[in-house]
Amino acid sequence: MSKTSELAFAPEMDQPIRYIERTRSYYLGLGYENPYVWAHYIDVPFSPLKKPLNQSVLGLITTAVPFDADKGPQGQGASYNAAAKFYQPYQKPINPDIDLRIAHVGIDRKNANMEDSNCWLPLEVAKQAAQSGRVKTLSSNLYGLPTNRSQRHTLEIDAPLILEMLRIDKVDVAVLIPNCPICHQSQSLLARYLEINGISTVIMGAAKDIVEYCGVPRFLFSDFPLGNAAAKPNDPSSRALNFELALSLLENVPAPRTTLQSPLIWSSNPSWKFDYSNLEKLSPGEIARLSAEAEQARITARELRVNSVGA
Repeated sequence: MSKTSELAFAPEMDQPIRYIERTRSYYLGLGYENPYVWAHYIDVPFSPLKKPLNQSVLGLITTAVPFDADKGPQGQGASYNAAAKFYQPYQKPINPDIDLRIAHVGIDRKNANMEDSNCWLPLEVAKQAAQSGRVKTLSSNLYGLPTNRSQRHTLEIDAPLILEMLRIDKVDVAVLIPNCPICHQSQSLLARYLEINGISTVIMGAAKDIVEYCGVPRFLFSDFPLGNAAAKPNDPSSRALNFELALSLLENVPAPRTTLQSPLIWSSNPSWKFDYSNLEKLSPGEIARLSAEAEQARITARELRVNSVGA
């Protein structure tokens, strides 16, 4: 019997996925020769709560997009849908008909659930927190942050627009929920910007390396597939636990760069962590097909971006 077996160690693969490394290798393998430079800071802004949560207005900020049937498949099993992307921050009134999807971003399509929106938007538990008095109230709107590869655009254009929306709605604290790798960076940059401007934030995310590399005040890490950072599918108890952990971070963290890992486990078999953007699992033919698809998606997204924001 090996030493590992004697000590009952977990499998070596059972650790947070290194998305920066994984995506860099993936796109190099597809033929993109200039690796993406991820945002990285040493100093992290920090805005403590100005008043207790039961006296605070809470806002939810998502990278999900309002569903539009004219833009193609966006539900369970949908492939990456660049036509559904958005490039301008939005606010949408919270109502029973709101329908936000995640097919426009690079989530883990093999393992993430794309039907249960509670997995990527903790709206129901946020409503419950307001009804129970855990927070004073939920803001009347949801806020959408574009998944923007341009860090400058996120900081200079998108973040100020989101801040203005939050201030109009008198939001005191914000929960930010990203989905894909770039979403995690965009939300991290936004969290930093909001903290500088006096709004306390917490990120509920699944890409630990990207968020911590950027540097944020408060981070609830769930070791779940990209796209399902808020909860396990069809699991109300996981929704409640994770959201309460996020609120507790807002209340109790004394300094920035604080990460709390959710105790929830996605699966007893960690082999799902091998699937996302892993060229080692693909044949040369599959790599060629994905390269062509990625280029077409890039062209489509570029056209939408130019039509939306002009650059």
